[in-house]
Amino acid sequence: MISEKPYVLNRWYEYMDKHDFTILDELLAEEVVFHSPVVHTPQRGKKITKIYLMAAEKVLGAGDFVYTKEITSNQQIMLEFTTVIDGVTINGVDIVTYNDNNQITEFKVMVRPLQGMQKLHQQMMEMLENFKK
Repeated sequence: MISEKPYVLNRWYEYMDKHDFTILDELLAEEVVFHSPVVHTPQRGKKITKIYLMAAEKVLGAGDFVYTKEITSNQQIMLEFTTVIDGVTINGVDIVTYNDNNQITEFKVMVRPLQGMQKLHQQMMEMLENFKK
């Protein structure tokens, strides 16, 4: 039995393909919580989550980025990805929870290995500074 992809997942892939930040305005709930692999505390709210996702898309979503697996169940999505930053292969997952309005309420990113995390941290901090200006 083949099931259709959730609307949120289709829109997320569209965002990643088109690099269209306005799609995030539709996808993110006002009360969304973002869990970054490079910041200790959860980031709360649509505005800050959008900034983090835009920065992550710029840092991680370039050239070699590819989603390799997806799991969907009960308004949750898990997407495994790989990418390369400065010659370091990074493996990670996006864990997404969404509501009945097809809006993301929680977005968690987990990344490995440590060397990749360090590269990601460095580039994310630079990108976040640019987006916050």
